[in-house]
Amino acid sequence: MTAVTADLSADDLPRPTRLCEVKGWFFTADQLLFDWFLRHQQDRSVVGDLLELGAYMGKSAIFLGARLRPGERFTVCDLFDSPAEDDLNSKEMAKSYATLTRRAFEANYLAFHEELPVIVQGLSSSVVEHVAAGSVRFAHIDASHLYEHVHGDILAVRELLTGRGVVVMDDYRAEHCPGVAAATWQAVTGHGLRPICVTGTKFYGTWGDPEPYRDGLLAWLAGREDVWHEVQQVNGAPLVRLSAKGAREPAHPVSRHAAVSQAAERAPVAEPAGAAGAARAAAGRSAPRPPRGALRRVARDVLPPIVTRALVRARKR
Repeated sequence: MTAVTADLSADDLPRPTRLCEVKGWFFTADQLLFDWFLRHQQDRSVVGDLLELGAYMGKSAIFLGARLRPGERFTVCDLFDSPAEDDLNSKEMAKSYATLTRRAFEANYLAFHEELPVIVQGLSSSVVEHVAAGSVRFAHIDASHLYEHVHGDILAVRELLTGRGVVVMDDYRAEHCPGVAAATWQAVTGHGLRPICVTGTKFYGTWGDPEPYRDGLLAWLAGREDVWHEVQQVNGAPLVRLSAKGAREPAHPVSRHAAVSQAAERAPVAEPAGAAGAARAAAGRSAPRPPRGALRRVARDVLPPIVTRALVRARKR
């Protein structure tokens, strides 16, 4: 299902002026890695489209859309406000994503981009009906946290990725969704997924050769004093672990609402009319100076005589 327009007339729709105002969790380390992987692919002419399963309010989708190259296709798949087809998934949606709506996602996305991505509104398992096998170079999985769904999402993405494609798994170690951890590491030990790196929230891997990515990433990290990293051995292969606390975020797309917000901040504030305005104007005027005789009395009582005489002579000039 493709959408290119959205009804943005409702006053309650979001109007973000910056990416940080879009609701969601997309930390600096992962922003840096998304940016690095996509630039690395571009520099090495890795072709393919972009895919996101699970969009929430669109924060990471907005970021990805800014790195879409001419001729590429960006597909976003999410239930949004559609009912899930099983009770467990419905309960998770009601608990974690009660405010999620497609119109809010569209309003956020169109604040930063001229047109929407291809939107598939439905279960993440349906994405294979809308995306061609072997066509995706970068996929972000952040949909259901239930093991059965995540396992299916991983296998679906494996078929959709190109040979040099990268998959990113969100919440692979979060305590509130152990099903994601189980499905992620099962893909490593049983389905050929090869880890590249991890942050505190996301896992990055490929079914292709991880060495070019890993070597390039380590070379980049060697020049980044603001990004901590180490290399561990997992399942017989190196795995880069990194953290970017205090690092600067990469470039963000600019919101169409930013200029309006800045203009409003620069606009002069109108003075209120009536008694309130008169009182404010009176308060802003400087208080009258005390009489000259009063100043003389203070000087005479407080200051030494030599200082008092000097002040009097100065005022007579």
